Amino acid sequence: MSTTCVGIDPGKTGALAAFRDGEPVEWTPMPLAGKEVDWHAVTAWLRDLGEVKLVALEKVHSMPKQGVSSTFKFGINYGGLQAVLAALEIPCQLVTPQAWKKRVLAGTEKDKAAAIAHCRRRWPSVSLLATERCRTPHDGIADALCIAQLAWEMSR
Repeated sequence: MSTTCVGIDPGKTGALAAFRDGEPVEWTPMPLAGKEVDWHAVTAWLRDLGEVKLVALEKVHSMPKQGVSSTFKFGINYGGLQAVLAALEIPCQLVTPQAWKKRVLAGTEKDKAAAIAHCRRRWPSVSLLATERCRTPHDGIADALCIAQLAWEMSR
């Protein structure tokens, strides 16, 4: 039986990525309905994966000098993802950016460019473009793939 694990980079510019048996099988920018996360689409995406052994969700917090409104919206997204996972009864492990970068991006700068480079090296057939019209890699997809890799490693 195959094992599926998921990595989530929360937020409107984040992404979802799934690994099955150690390889990326699905990835998408965070589904949006207008300017908000589309919770129905997130739920459907997770359900369509079938049984998920583990989700690694990037543990986030407010940042100094971040606006009250943006912090509130970000908190809603973060809590909403936790609620969807709880409702679907999918085990979730919160991982800090420092933790997943230390493990997955060992020996690199541990920034967005390093995550993109890691994904391009490790999975050259995976498109990091949000849409066919995009020309620059979506760093949320790269981060979600790296977090999914960590989820896969943690599930072993």
